Amino acid sequence: MCLAVPGKIIAKQDLLATVDMNGITRKVSLMLLPQADIGTYVLVHAGFAIQAVDDAEAQKTLELFKELEGYAAAGD
Repeated sequence: MCLAVPGKIIAKQDLLATVDMNGITRKVSLMLLPQADIGTYVLVHAGFAIQAVDDAEAQKTLELFKELEGYAAAGD
């Protein structure tokens, strides 16, 4: 099973982007999505942006991650 996390491109230089994923920034390769630009939400897997997603879908997924974090915290 693979997990891809949505993040918003906040900076771009050539085929390398800085992506914000819930307040955590990472450098991500845009080799698979060279057309992605600043402000675009992308799914990130293994250091690569693999698919662009619309804002609503990205927010929905991020909310689900927050919900999962709540369940994990409740179990501690």
